[in-house]
Amino acid sequence: MKSDATSVTHYLALLPDDRREAIVEVRGEILFNLPEGFVETMNWGMISYEVPLERYPSTYNGKPLMYAGLASQKRHMAVYLSGVYSDDARREAFLDAYKASGKKLDMGKSCVRFTKLEHLPVELIGETIASMSVDEFITAYEAGRN
Repeated sequence: MKSDATSVTHYLALLPDDRREAIVEVRGEILFNLPEGFVETMNWGMISYEVPLERYPSTYNGKPLMYAGLASQKRHMAVYLSGVYSDDARREAFLDAYKASGKKLDMGKSCVRFTKLEHLPVELIGETIASMSVDEFITAYEAGRN
């Protein structure tokens, strides 16, 4: 469910109350843990945490590299974790920590889906966000492109 909102504030205002509360809480955890150099924007129809083009313009599609995303979809909410997707060891560590949280995991390659905030280990999301610098993310991106 792609949003046409042009700002995070507008995106949040369009959400139903229960979804807004959950997204605001996860967003707060992401912002608190977001390493320096990533920026919060609206892109791809969701709240996006990216490497600005000024920092890294050599992307395959001319768009900023998305490190993470946060969205309210039709049937669920989702946190997109490109850092986990780009590195097998990070992915395994994330999966192990998620399992240890006791929460049920519903995940695609980088998308962690949840229907209620209590289904998501929010602290783990923050730790995962904090675990990779911009330089490490760019290195992982470049390794994947080669």
